[in-house]
Amino acid sequence: MAKLYFRYGAMSSSKTANAIMVKYNYGEQGQKALLVKPRTDTRDGVHIMKSRSGVMDECTLFDEMDWEAVKRKEYDCIIVDESQFLTKAEVELLTDIVDEYNVPVICYGLRADFRGELFEGSKWLLAWADSIEEVKTICWCGRKATCNARLDGKGGITKQGEQVVLGAEDKYISLCRRHWKQGDPGPKLRKQ
Repeated sequence: MAKLYFRYGAMSSSKTANAIMVKYNYGEQGQKALLVKPRTDTRDGVHIMKSRSGVMDECTLFDEMDWEAVKRKEYDCIIVDESQFLTKAEVELLTDIVDEYNVPVICYGLRADFRGELFEGSKWLLAWADSIEEVKTICWCGRKATCNARLDGKGGITKQGEQVVLGAEDKYISLCRRHWKQGDPGPKLRKQ
């Protein structure tokens, strides 16, 4: 029985690297997995999925998926990265892939934004996923990082602004809840 998986984690928890490795592992078993991302994620190119570790692979944009190929079960698994950017309707389409075509769907993404608020895609994945797993990383203090913080460019963090501003370690860091609440990005980034 196929399932809808939501594997969430804070920034830099290796979600993208995990997604690419899952596709690789399917291929090692002679099976075909499709890497997908929302059109919102264009940091590394339109049809490229790239981890901060350097691992990369080609992918399809969610709105360019070949639904007929999915219906014909040409894929043994669909792997979606940056799933926090999905809409409610797109998450519902993923539930259809699982329920109607018996194809597992594994989604990777952030749970909440830099303000501590759920993304739309994450909200619906948390509501509808058959399996929810955390991909862990750590804060600068060594505690488990559960929060995403947007750097303000002045040695601190901000909780103001648009929900989506693309960036990596130049714009975001992972923090434990305590340091996120305090607005403390750690000694390397803190104002001197």
